[in-house]
Amino acid sequence: MSVRPIVITGEPVLHRRAEPVTDFGPDLDALIDDMFATQNAANGVGLAAPQIGVGARVFTWHLANDDGVPEIGVIVNPFVRATRAPDGEPDKDADSEGCLSVPGYHYPLRRGLAAEVTGCDRRGNEIAFTATGWFARCMQHEYDHLNGFLYVDRLSQKWKKKALKAIRNEGWGRPGHSWMPGVDEDPFGH
Repeated sequence: MSVRPIVITGEPVLHRRAEPVTDFGPDLDALIDDMFATQNAANGVGLAAPQIGVGARVFTWHLANDDGVPEIGVIVNPFVRATRAPDGEPDKDADSEGCLSVPGYHYPLRRGLAAEVTGCDRRGNEIAFTATGWFARCMQHEYDHLNGFLYVDRLSQKWKKKALKAIRNEGWGRPGHSWMPGVDEDPFGH
């Protein structure tokens, strides 16, 4: 298991659709193990393969939930269908979301309160579950990564403007930026 650098917004792999996994062998196992190590070192609740520079449809999570789903898990070739997000402006505190690929920033975003999740485990066995609450938010966030979207792409105009300004001020938004969990300072102060 190796901790890998996390790429930052502007890296092309983050902004294009990831490819389906077709080989459920040792290379996939190694990728998943590295993803868990990286997610753990970054103190993240979820991590998608594109965030470590791999354009594959895989994401991991480490998040307690009330849905009977293991707190730590992986899904390969997922499909996530969420309920419609509630109407209205997101609450600045209760709906605040962050991302390891936009390190150190949080912005409010409404998401569906539940999501149906299907896909495969690391061996290719089918899995399906319903996620609710923050676990549903995590599933939607990671699934977006596999489709070439970051949460900042979904922000309302008010918050998107602030996020884009922060990204510009950091010098991100173009290839070549990453951070190393466990080596670089934790951008979220965990």
